[in-house]
Amino acid sequence: MSTAQEVPTYPGLVQELADGGLLTARWRQVFDAVPRSGFVPAEVWRQLPDRCEPVVGTDDWLALVNSDEPVVTQLDDGAEDGPGVATSSNSMPSMVARMLGLLEVQDGQRVVEIGTGTGYVAALLCERLGDDLVHSVELDPDVARQAADALAQAGYRPHLRVGDGEQPWPGLGLADRLIATCALRYIPYALLRQVRPGGIVVAPLAREFWSGALVQLHVQDDGTANGPFRGGATYMPMRAHRLPDLHHVHGKGRARAAGLDPALLLNLGFALYAGARLPGVRLIHQNTDNGVHVWTTRENGSAATAATGEEVWQYGPGFLWEEIEQTWWEYETEGRPDADQFGLTVTDRGQQVWLRDPSEAIRPVRG
Repeated sequence: MSTAQEVPTYPGLVQELADGGLLTARWRQVFDAVPRSGFVPAEVWRQLPDRCEPVVGTDDWLALVNSDEPVVTQLDDGAEDGPGVATSSNSMPSMVARMLGLLEVQDGQRVVEIGTGTGYVAALLCERLGDDLVHSVELDPDVARQAADALAQAGYRPHLRVGDGEQPWPGLGLADRLIATCALRYIPYALLRQVRPGGIVVAPLAREFWSGALVQLHVQDDGTANGPFRGGATYMPMRAHRLPDLHHVHGKGRARAAGLDPALLLNLGFALYAGARLPGVRLIHQNTDNGVHVWTTRENGSAATAATGEEVWQYGPGFLWEEIEQTWWEYETEGRPDADQFGLTVTDRGQQVWLRDPSEAIRPVRG
């Protein structure tokens, strides 16, 4: 009896999405009609925690493409001999399904996509709405060309543009829906003004303290928009919105006992709260055998690092870890709200995270 593992199939993947409640009957038809394999190039990589691993062989390629995993399609913005950082991908199908569901599109509605990538999402939208109602913009000319070729070969011809997705589409007018398939640090107000009142914007946001969350915004009559966060999401960042490296750290280290397991900082609800209370504080983490190791920094050179079960080390001016602990106790006092109790309001003056109601904006500790 053969022990060879059966290669996953695309119909099996779609069935998995449907069984998980991610596809309505209409979207199930759309996903069935648009195989993912038509939008994934031959040279791809699998994203591992610490590197990107080349995928070699047809069976391994099919296994990755027909699984609910992201497929890395570009490293280092296409430059040769780079460090091997993923810069473009075909997103997890379950995440694509979630975002398209949140978009709440109806027949006859015009959609703008920021970040064409491989063209897979644009193809799904074309299958759902028709080519003429789909507009997609991509910054990287090589990525855009490959997407255009894949779309044409699959029989789809949406409106495509090579350019800066942060800027409005010239001459397009108001759209009914806008979806960003790249992570943003904030919602550019210029994009918001391109969506009609009553329209919906769905985008993954990645800020200094949290690595990714989906937001579903409803555009209001006065040109503002607000709406809830809808769970975590990790996407390749828009190039102009890439997060900076950790700030430079000053001073000698000072050790103290940790009053808080650093793993708690990764809870998305807390991350949204802390990101609003402690603007400018940058956090990164790494999983360890015992839990996690986190590093936090601030522009003034203060820093703190902590690992599960170990002491905290602080550097520079102030006491950053104490500030984080105080923010955690505030979050505890609020009842440890889940991420879906937070939301975002965007106006021409900026954006604010709120808790439970748009009128309850979370104010920063510092001005």
